[in-house]
Amino acid sequence: MSVIHQSHAELTEAEIFRAHQGGKLRTHVPASPLDERSLSAISTPGVAAVSRAIAQDAGLAADYTWAHRLVAVVSDGTAVLGLGDVGPAAALPVMEGKAALFKALGGLDSIPLVLETQDVDEIVRTLSLLRPSFGAVNLEDVAAPRCFELESALIEALDCPVMHNDQHGTAIVVLAGLRNAATLLGKPLDTLRVVVHGAGAAGTACARMLVSAGVGEVTVLDSRGVIRPGRPGLTPAKADLARLTARPGAHGGLADVLPGADVFVGVSSSTVSEELIAAMAPQSVVFALSNPVPEIAPELAARHAAVVATGRSDLPNQISNLLACPGLFRGALDARAHRITQRMMLAAADAIASIALEDLAADRVVPSVLDPRVAPEVAAAVTSAALEPASRAARPRAAMSA
Repeated sequence: MSVIHQSHAELTEAEIFRAHQGGKLRTHVPASPLDERSLSAISTPGVAAVSRAIAQDAGLAADYTWAHRLVAVVSDGTAVLGLGDVGPAAALPVMEGKAALFKALGGLDSIPLVLETQDVDEIVRTLSLLRPSFGAVNLEDVAAPRCFELESALIEALDCPVMHNDQHGTAIVVLAGLRNAATLLGKPLDTLRVVVHGAGAAGTACARMLVSAGVGEVTVLDSRGVIRPGRPGLTPAKADLARLTARPGAHGGLADVLPGADVFVGVSSSTVSEELIAAMAPQSVVFALSNPVPEIAPELAARHAAVVATGRSDLPNQISNLLACPGLFRGALDARAHRITQRMMLAAADAIASIALEDLAADRVVPSVLDPRVAPEVAAAVTSAALEPASRAARPRAAMSA
């Protein structure tokens, strides 16, 4: 069984507020020291030469502005952490933190943008107008199901990488962790029975990612039970998910489908009992990812499961989208990609998994968020996938990952 422990003393409220005092971002000017010559170069008259050159060749903006290396971290504040719809002002500390971590972990400049609207068309228009100012869009903390519509609309409207991190960043790291857990336990991916509890942004993306990676069976539940074709009241997103994942005869709630399953992925705010975890298959895997309170206390899950992961930084096996997003965006921008593709996301998952393979253990199926190798190796894998010839990329994924 895995060992669960707390890695550091609990933060005090005073420490937390001190870390956010005055915000977490500053502008750094690399031209230093500032003298008359450098002033003339970066301001008038020198800057006019650069503006004229870009006016004649817009592609030069990638070399002579920061836009090509700048990620806009965008939120409307409707699904912030486990707090829910707290609005854009309360979302800003989270977006500032994510922007700071993009820099610290991936070497990418980013800027937080919180918007006082929940209208998809208005958000798309706003970001379209701002498009010359950034090179990619990282959506954060946008509530489902509107997040699906917003991401899709932005991908169509903008000629740059766009990704909803709560969906795909989480899914990438879940796949990486599950690959390594399966390797550790000697269970091939294509034999696994996975139950995903939660069908919001993260749950939907996790289910899709696991299916695309060749996982044997994926069952998804929301608050009304198993998502299956023909169930009344399904949203379009859930109806599509039902066609992709539902196994014949699956119905009911968690108590009906979790017994005998190999893997539990919790991405909802609900709880799961110790008795249900105990009823899973031998050598099971539990990813209880609700944050800050997991679906089941990790020490209880560890009594029955061989591998336990959470979304918390103070416990082993943190399934954090920070393992994915800085390197993913850096790789996409390095490749000058206009889209983030499924192939690029699968490459990111493989890169994350490979780092942890070096000292794979039940309490280390993913590397630490602070491991300095993660972002560069993810970026290199994503760049390679983005530039990979279409003929090679077209090979079946199951054959590539067998």
